[in-house]
Amino acid sequence: MKFIKTTEQDSKYKDLEKMSVIELLTNINTEDKTVPSAVEKAIPQIEQLTLQILKALQNGGRLFYIGAGTSGRLGIVDASECPPTFGVPHELVVGLIAGGDTAIRKAVEFAEDSEDQGFLDLEKHKVSNNDIVVGIAASGTTPYVIATLDNCNKKNIITGCITCNKNSPLANVAQYPIEVVVGAEFITGSSRMKAGTAQKLVLNMLSTASMIQIGKVKDNKMVDMQLSNKKLVERGENMLVKELNIEKESARVLLKKYGNVRNAIQNYKR
Repeated sequence: MKFIKTTEQDSKYKDLEKMSVIELLTNINTEDKTVPSAVEKAIPQIEQLTLQILKALQNGGRLFYIGAGTSGRLGIVDASECPPTFGVPHELVVGLIAGGDTAIRKAVEFAEDSEDQGFLDLEKHKVSNNDIVVGIAASGTTPYVIATLDNCNKKNIITGCITCNKNSPLANVAQYPIEVVVGAEFITGSSRMKAGTAQKLVLNMLSTASMIQIGKVKDNKMVDMQLSNKKLVERGENMLVKELNIEKESARVLLKKYGNVRNAIQNYKR
C-alpha cells in the first residue's frame, strides 16, 4: 500500500494567529479527543508487541526504547518511571535517544539522520537476542530508528515500533509494528501534539501491561514501588493498613523493617 505521511498533512485549522485564546484551547482539545479512538484501533497490534515484550522479560531479557526528538524523550520518560513504580532494576527498561543525554533537553542537529549511531548506542548496553527493541518515530521515517531496527533484525533481536503513519518505512522494518494514525496536527507537522500523545498512551500500555503480567502489581496496587519520598511512603503505609487490617503505626513499623509493601505483606504474622 502507498505510504502517506499523514503527520505532515496540512492542518484544517487556518489563520491560527487570529484565533482567541479560548478558540485555540478549544480547537486543540477537539483534536486531542480523537487520539484515544486512534489508539483503540491499534489495540490488536499493541497486544502482539506486548506479548513479545512479556516473553523477553520473562526469559531474562530487557526492553529497549529508541527514538529521536520528542519520540526519544517519551521513551526515556516511560523507561525512567518503571523502577520507581514497579521496583524493577534501571537496566530492565532502557530509553535511548539520538544525540545522547544532551538531546533530552536540547535538540542535537542531524542526530536523527545517522544510520550507524543507533545500534552503536545499543551495543553500549550489550544488547543481545534475549532483548527486544522498540523504535519510536511519529513519522516512521527517522533514519536513526529505522537503521537500528534493521540491524537488530539481522542479529535476531526482536523488534517493534510505534509510529503514527500507515505503511511507513519504520513499520515495514519492525517485526511487530504499532501504527496509530492520528491524522493532521493542529499546527501542521507538529507531531509533538496528537502523535506525541498517542505515543505516550501506547508506551503506558506496553510497560504497564507487561509489568502487571510479570507480577509487579498485586490487586491494583504498586506493591514493589520504591519508597523514594514521603508521598510514596504514606501510600505504602495505607496499602498495608487496608491489606492487613492493621493500624497506621503498625504499618509504618512494618514498612520500615521490610523495605517495601510486598515484603511487608509476605512477612507479616498475625
